[in-house]
Amino acid sequence: MPKMKTKRAAAKRFTLTGTGKIKRNKANLRHILTKKDQARKNKLGKSALVSSADFRRTIKLLQG
Repeated sequence: MPKMKTKRAAAKRFTLTGTGKIKRNKANLRHILTKKDQARKNKLGKSALVSSADFRRTIKLLQG
């Protein structure tokens, strides 16, 4: 049986931290930025952690 391949789309979007959590980027910072205030754009620019509800599904995509 061949090796399982990592989902490349997931590998480009998520990174594993040293403590085993999964880091992700936030959405809604690509376009239509004029109506969003500066504080909101600053918060969207920072990374976040994957929620516990999506953790197992995301780990499966990364492990392959």
